[in-house]
Amino acid sequence: MPWFKMLIAFLKNRVLACKYAIVGAIELIKNEPSIQLQTFISIGVTVAGFVFDISATQWMLQCFAIGLVITAEGLNTAIEEMANFIHPAKDPKIGHIKDIAAGAVFFAAITAIVIGCLIYIPKF
Repeated sequence: MPWFKMLIAFLKNRVLACKYAIVGAIELIKNEPSIQLQTFISIGVTVAGFVFDISATQWMLQCFAIGLVITAEGLNTAIEEMANFIHPAKDPKIGHIKDIAAGAVFFAAITAIVIGCLIYIPKF
């Protein structure tokens, strides 16, 4: 039954991958002010979703927006950490790379704000 051993190994590797991902998510929340702010905002809009009884489609869009921004923030943090590790001194090229990563977060945040406005402005 070599297929069974392969399946067990595959599942074991997936569990380990999830463990590393959870550890990384906890590290982000504990140590990154931007992720802490986004987590706080996410909790706020989630509560607002219950208060305003938003539709299933609105919930999907809201969850997408939350995930998009937190993912972009996490990737931005990873890029910044890697850039600082590779080249600790201030460098224009590294600064340019960091600016591009921050720009991606900006686009994600603008998208989330637009989604939030489309959901909540009509509720007022």
